[in-house]
Amino acid sequence: MGTRCRIVVAVDTPLPRPGLVRSLAHRLAGEPMALPVEGRLPSFEGATRWLNSEPLTSQGLRGRVVLVDFWTYTCVNWLRTAPFVRAWAAKYRDDGLTVIGVHTPEFGFEHEIDNLTAATGWFDVDYPVAVDNDYGVWRAFANHYWPALYLADTDGRIRYHHFGEGEYAASEMAIQQLLMDGGSEHIDQNLVAVDPRGLEVSADWQALQSPETYVGYGQSTGFASEGEAAHDQPHVYARAAALRLNQWALAGNWIVTQRAGLLNERGGRISFRFHARDLNLVMGPASREGSVPFRVFLDGQTPAAAAGTDISADGSGVASDQRTYQLIRQTGPIADRVFEIEFLDSGIEAYCFTFG
Repeated sequence: MGTRCRIVVAVDTPLPRPGLVRSLAHRLAGEPMALPVEGRLPSFEGATRWLNSEPLTSQGLRGRVVLVDFWTYTCVNWLRTAPFVRAWAAKYRDDGLTVIGVHTPEFGFEHEIDNLTAATGWFDVDYPVAVDNDYGVWRAFANHYWPALYLADTDGRIRYHHFGEGEYAASEMAIQQLLMDGGSEHIDQNLVAVDPRGLEVSADWQALQSPETYVGYGQSTGFASEGEAAHDQPHVYARAAALRLNQWALAGNWIVTQRAGLLNERGGRISFRFHARDLNLVMGPASREGSVPFRVFLDGQTPAAAAGTDISADGSGVASDQRTYQLIRQTGPIADRVFEIEFLDSGIEAYCFTFG
C-alpha cells in the first residue's frame, strides 16, 4: 500500500533497514510469522514527561509485548493510523500488550503541553504517552519517521517495525504472534474493524496528485510568488492571477518565516491549485487566547457538499486551536480545483497543507 510520511533524516545516524512486511494473503492459518530480532528495546529516559501514565522503563516492561508509536498530533499520516493503534491498545491490553505513544513534535506549538493534552482528548489517546520534546527517545530509537511503529517481545527485543501508513493486517498479526509467543492464550485472531471519521479516513491514493506543502520558507515548494518573497519581514503580496497544479500563493500582508506564514492584517488569503479528495491545513491563532474566523472557496464558489469537517457548507469556519483543519472533502470524480481561504481577522499562523 502506498504511503506518504514526513521524514527527518539525521546525518550522523544510518537509516534503519526496511521492516518486514507481510500481507494477510501471504500467511496461512496457523502459520507463525517470521519475526527477526532487530535489537533491544531502547530507553525512554529521554522523555521530558509522561501523560496517562507514570514514567515507564524498558526493564519494567519486560514480560509484556510493547508497541511504540511515534507520532505528532498534526501529522495527517499519523492521524490515519490512529484508529488502528487505539483499537489494538483496547483489544490486546488484557492479553499483555502495552502501547506507548511517543509524541515527538514537529512544530513549535506541538511542544506546548496544554496543546498536547488537548490533542490526546481530541483523538481518544488514552494509552501512555511519552512526551519527547527534546527528541531524546527519537534518537534512542534512531527513528526518522512520523508515524513509526515498533514492536518488542516480552524479552525486550525489537521484532517488527513499520513506517508510515498501511500494512495494518501485518502489524496486527505481528502483535498476535508476539503475544502468543509470550505465553498469552486464547488470543482472538480476528483483525480489528475500525470506523474512521474526518481526518482519520484513509487517503484516496488513486486520485492523490498533490504533495504535503509547507508555507514557511524552510521547506516550502510551489510558492507562485517566490520572486517577490520577503523572508522574516512584513510584505504585501498581490493576489495570483492564475496557478499551475500544486502552486500556491499568498495575498495580503504576511510575514513568511522559516516555519510558517503569519498574517498581519485582516483579509489576507491563501490560494492553492490542487488535485486530491481532501485538503487540510495546519494552522491556528498566534495568540493562545485568540480565534480567527475564515471563509473557504472552491473554484470561487462556496464548497457546499465538498465542505470538510471543520467548515460549514457556506465555507465559514473559525480557527481557535493550533491543529490540522480539514477544509475540503470531495465526493465523486476528482479533478484539478482551486482552493482559497480568506481570513477575516489578523493573527493566523499557517504552517502546512496536506492532502488525502
